[in-house]
Amino acid sequence: MTWQLALQLGTSDQPLFERIAIAIATDIERGRLRVGTRLASSRTLAQQLGVNRNTVVAAYEELCAQGWIAIEATRGAFVTNTPIAKSALAGADGSSTLGYPEHPGFELPADALDVETLTGRPPGSLVLLGGVPELRGAPRLALARAYRAALCGAGARRLLDYASPHGHIKLRTALAHLLSHVRGVAAPVAAVTVVRGSQQGLYLASRALLRPGDLVAVEQLGFRPAWRALELAGATLVPIPVDRDGLDIDALEAAYATRPIRAVYTTPHHQYPSTVTLSTERRTRLLSFARRHRVIVFEDDYDFEYHYEGRPVLPLAAADRAGVVIYFGTLSKTLAPGLRIGYVVAPPAVAQQLVAYRRVVDTQGDAVLEHAVATLLEDGEVQRHTRRALALYRRRRDALCEALQRRLPQLDVPAPRGGMAVWASAPGIDTDAWVKRGVAAGVLFQAGSRVRFDRQPDPHLRLGFAACNESELVEAVDRMVRALP
Repeated sequence: MTWQLALQLGTSDQPLFERIAIAIATDIERGRLRVGTRLASSRTLAQQLGVNRNTVVAAYEELCAQGWIAIEATRGAFVTNTPIAKSALAGADGSSTLGYPEHPGFELPADALDVETLTGRPPGSLVLLGGVPELRGAPRLALARAYRAALCGAGARRLLDYASPHGHIKLRTALAHLLSHVRGVAAPVAAVTVVRGSQQGLYLASRALLRPGDLVAVEQLGFRPAWRALELAGATLVPIPVDRDGLDIDALEAAYATRPIRAVYTTPHHQYPSTVTLSTERRTRLLSFARRHRVIVFEDDYDFEYHYEGRPVLPLAAADRAGVVIYFGTLSKTLAPGLRIGYVVAPPAVAQQLVAYRRVVDTQGDAVLEHAVATLLEDGEVQRHTRRALALYRRRRDALCEALQRRLPQLDVPAPRGGMAVWASAPGIDTDAWVKRGVAAGVLFQAGSRVRFDRQPDPHLRLGFAACNESELVEAVDRMVRALP
């Protein structure tokens, strides 16, 4: 089946069949009808245009004679790749009308966003990018069954209708249960909002809670997309140093003494990118600081599940009694990033503000998918998958660290206590050049400059280990060796 083709016929005095032929040839020339496209039958097109079928037959014969299309007795008419030369099409102002415009006919704002285009990964590349999980073992069949059950169940019609911008109640309830039992965050369902990934959650929270000119403290090494979301809300970012104990609270308090800070964005469990955990003493001081000065704490807990040494530290939100912490979580690392399911935990009054903004830009999430994922949480499938992944990632962390120590002894590679990546020191090496050479060698990783607030060269590498198995990790390190500048 093909779509009904909308044609714009000219108003000249030419015979109707010629006007039809010119309209189709014009659409072929400007790329609207591509090589190999099957045209509607002469009978179908005649009915659509309200003309005699013989008129369309004559138009097709004219196009065939000019080389625009080929007509096969049993298959119909198809666009070919050998049209004869035709005078260039031009508008009244002399501008070309071939194809879709490549550039806008108006000025873009001076502060238009920089676009980092995702061009895809070269075939055969090994991915050492932090935050990319193992997808080969994702519970796809269980998810497919749950998705099918959602679409075929008694409430399927409601799932396909407009729904709550807070997210499906079934998933919000399952997430509230998870947060209470696993992370110590005793939040009611009214405090949980399901969003399309934690990045969207931060964007909505920033728009709802920040005003132009507000100061937001961020970790000096950190996640650039999060910084951009804050800036889009009009915030001015204040970089705060990070050391082996996490965010430097002394530096934060000194910055506040100079200029009042509205919010702090932090990754306290596994600091991005260094993986260090905010110390107990600093966690207490940060919450006290926020309570005293009524400062918002944006807590991004992007990979809580993956902690390998000792017990994971509970989120700041678990100890928050003053209502200052806005907590962001995601299922991208436990299930798959392509599902785009995250959540925000905040006092219900804040949750109402988030969904007010969401209605403007997104209306709601995918209710069918949310229902299906909730089923996986209720059935324990997500928990079982997470336990398998935890053991798998621990082995992969050890395999990567061992391969790096053996093949690249010039690097300092402390094994992280948690997370999905290592933060390796590469003294005296141009890490930006190394990353570029790595792409050509078939291995993808990140240079320290990508996570620095000032974008300056940095002698560190962020190397993810979750997406590759042990043998692939060894091969990836060999490719890094070959790419060493």
